[in-house]
Amino acid sequence: MNENELMAELLLPDIKKTPEFYEALYPARKLPEGARVTRIAPSPTGYLHLGTLFAALVNRITATTSGGIFYTRIEDTDKKREIEGGIDDIIDGLNRFGISIDEGFVSGSQETGEYGPYKQSARAEIYRTYVKALIQKGLAYPCFCTAEELDQTRKIQEGEKLRTGYYGKWAKHRDITYEQAKALINGGKPFVVRLKSPGSEENKIIFEDVIKGKIEMPENDEDFVLLKSDGIPTYHFAHAIDDHLMHTTHVLRGDEWISSVPKHIQLFKILGFKIPKYGHISPIMKSDNGAKRKISKRKDPEAAVRFFAEQGYDSECVINYLMTIAASDFEDWRRANPDESYKKFKFNLKKMSVSGALFDENKLIDVSKNMIAKLSSGEVFTRLCEWAKEFDPEFYAVLTEDADYTKRVLAVDRDVAKPRKDIAKWSEAKEYFAYFFEDLYKPCVEMPENIAANDAKAFLTEYKAVYDPADDRQEWFSKIKEIAPKIGFAAETKEYKADPDKFKGHAGDLSTVLRISVTGRRNTPDLCGIMQVLGKDECIKRIENAINSI
Repeated sequence: MNENELMAELLLPDIKKTPEFYEALYPARKLPEGARVTRIAPSPTGYLHLGTLFAALVNRITATTSGGIFYTRIEDTDKKREIEGGIDDIIDGLNRFGISIDEGFVSGSQETGEYGPYKQSARAEIYRTYVKALIQKGLAYPCFCTAEELDQTRKIQEGEKLRTGYYGKWAKHRDITYEQAKALINGGKPFVVRLKSPGSEENKIIFEDVIKGKIEMPENDEDFVLLKSDGIPTYHFAHAIDDHLMHTTHVLRGDEWISSVPKHIQLFKILGFKIPKYGHISPIMKSDNGAKRKISKRKDPEAAVRFFAEQGYDSECVINYLMTIAASDFEDWRRANPDESYKKFKFNLKKMSVSGALFDENKLIDVSKNMIAKLSSGEVFTRLCEWAKEFDPEFYAVLTEDADYTKRVLAVDRDVAKPRKDIAKWSEAKEYFAYFFEDLYKPCVEMPENIAANDAKAFLTEYKAVYDPADDRQEWFSKIKEIAPKIGFAAETKEYKADPDKFKGHAGDLSTVLRISVTGRRNTPDLCGIMQVLGKDECIKRIENAINSI
């Protein structure tokens, strides 16, 4: 054995496989030409963040558009920060919002696919195999520096106004010999394994970011850590091995990783791997007193994707809103294809913002109202009940006590050519539909100021006697118009406008009296339809209550 081979055996004696074993174990994917393989690789260190959902959407739609594969990989090498249930929260969140997963973790406990395991902590032997191969080639070495020594080096560099890091003359163990390393290991000294970087900061690398365009940066010359002292790889090294063996074609991730690209490209070259295409996604921004800032986990409730679920934003609406952020041409496409799934949109990474789009909840509300208005009453019933069952069990009990009745409630002004656009999120439905349900209804008989109490009572008394739930909308309003002249109101609005001093009001004013009496509201969907759903007995009861209460 030569010196490098002896060093490799000294540092990783338990590793018997070679990289060739894994290259054969994970062969190239059989996909159509041009198909893109994308992924997200979250750490289970917290809840599903809006930025992660957005990145997942970009990766998913990129794979879908090209006929490729989207997979999930869990990067759990930072065990100190991992939280219980973190994987479940992330994967369940993606599933909730319709981000379908082809491969990898499809739930918190289930993974599928031929390129696993898809959790980094289960791939330790793979990483160590490739590290050993680099040591054998003299491209990696052990470093025995303590945290205190590294801190002292940093302070000296800062004092001399130099770039901090483990490089050049500051790389203390770069030329360590096998005998020196053996003595330190026998003495119980812990070590990390570092890359022996062939780079120079004076050289430049140029790469084409598929989102941001051409980027030029200094070449990496830092001997960064590949394996930590506990044998766990760093993100830099693990992601290179995983993306290679899983045959990722496009690494689309947050732009906070741009500064690491020189390290990553260097790693791929040293390992002899094909370099994937990199694309860096700008963060979703928030307007704060006129300034733009990143959405904050600490400041902004909408940073957690669960916020949208709890609020009752329909998952399809959220995703369609995020598509307007992801692609500058999506809104034009949506206008031209109002009924198509967003998955049929031909997504182009070049249409993404290079600076970061603003999160606009008003825009989300507008998108949501438009999309919910297009749903059938049956679809609204299903989605509303799914939400209420999880987040408002009492409302769920009300909705499902008589499902057929609830469906008739939801059909008012919905299954028509131009449905109302009133609901933006399911949490609004309880208040919006309250007057339909005895357990939720709160009578209110506060009449408009321009209607005298006696006139309101007189109209309601007359109307009660002629109301017939079999009347269609025209017949229903005709009866209101017939009563109007009897109590000094104009039957037609134009008649009133022509000579307002001659009348106390018009038939439309009287319909408002009826609306308030039956629903407790001044504004509702089609009142005729509402009364038909409520039934004659309930309507008469409410009218009588109003007569007695005015």
